[in-house]
Amino acid sequence: MYRRSQQPRRIHQLAPLLVGLGLALSLIAGWPALPARAAPVAQALPPNAGPLTVREVAERIRPAVVQIVSQLASRSLDLFTGTTVQDTGIGSGVIIDPAGYILTNQHVVAGAQTLTVTLADGRTFPGRLVGADADTDIAVVQISGENLPVAPLGDSSQLAVGDWLVAIGNALALPGGPTVTSGVVSALGRTLLEPASATGQPGPRLYDLIQTDAAINPGNSGGPLVNLRGEVVGISTLVVGSSEQGSAVQGIGFGIAINTVKPVAQELIATGRVVRATLGIAYAWAGPADAQRLAGSTTAGMLVLLVPPGTPGALAGLQRGDLIVEIDGQPLADESTLARQLHAHQPGDLLPLTVVRNRALVPIQVVLGARAPS
Repeated sequence: MYRRSQQPRRIHQLAPLLVGLGLALSLIAGWPALPARAAPVAQALPPNAGPLTVREVAERIRPAVVQIVSQLASRSLDLFTGTTVQDTGIGSGVIIDPAGYILTNQHVVAGAQTLTVTLADGRTFPGRLVGADADTDIAVVQISGENLPVAPLGDSSQLAVGDWLVAIGNALALPGGPTVTSGVVSALGRTLLEPASATGQPGPRLYDLIQTDAAINPGNSGGPLVNLRGEVVGISTLVVGSSEQGSAVQGIGFGIAINTVKPVAQELIATGRVVRATLGIAYAWAGPADAQRLAGSTTAGMLVLLVPPGTPGALAGLQRGDLIVEIDGQPLADESTLARQLHAHQPGDLLPLTVVRNRALVPIQVVLGARAPS
């Protein structure tokens, strides 16, 4: 889906204009569960094995990368035929289990009435949405087929800036199967606000993102980022095309770290949804200058903007204007700290907070509630 160029944009592509071009439709991805049948699984390398070449990585992983075509409820004018056609979204994914589980982005499948999954070998299957989580922009789709190629998952905590990465996905829905590009890990632990949805709803704040200069384009959404051991270490999700000032930007793409993806995918496969713990409040990051100006604090933190009655935050005594500076006795390292902590807890857990109120530190004990699945 194309966005305004000054914003980070999702790389899932709306494709009504591709109808007249007859471009091929293909790929999406999955998650490892119990083996259901014999399948060409790319085996992990021994610990002491040397790095693969980009060609070897592509040969191992490319067969497991799929294209996902989603038929949407909306309709648009086809400029080639002059008729109104149903909108089509195109993204990528990767098969991670012989049972046909595929990992992709939530924004690739959002609003889809039907899903069609095409493998690199040309086979096409109807896709079933197992579940999706907007908070992490992760979804799991399943197909039913024999001898499905499977990509192994790696450990994103082992990545370092400068490590080589291979990005595989259906860039621009070009015919001939997935595109392969390579680059390096440009940065780790990035936090970024996803673009707003088509309905204007603000996107989630993604954290622990992998930044890479490997070329990522519309259609790559949901495709894998792969290390030189032939392991999936991230899922492509965003690319930046220009700066806030409108200057052209190159080589800035983002992927969701696979260690963030794994527990979400497991929960989606097990239950079809992800239950999140919540404070029930609205908040925004306040850096040192804003924290000093708004709360009289020398420490950055999360500024409480809204505390609806009856929410866990309200029941615990949080107030609008409070500045959350500690969680469970630890300072907020950055704007993703609170989200990380909430993702790590379950509804019903007791979460100690420290807030600055009237320039004084105030301890707050919050019993976390359950947020409705996204």
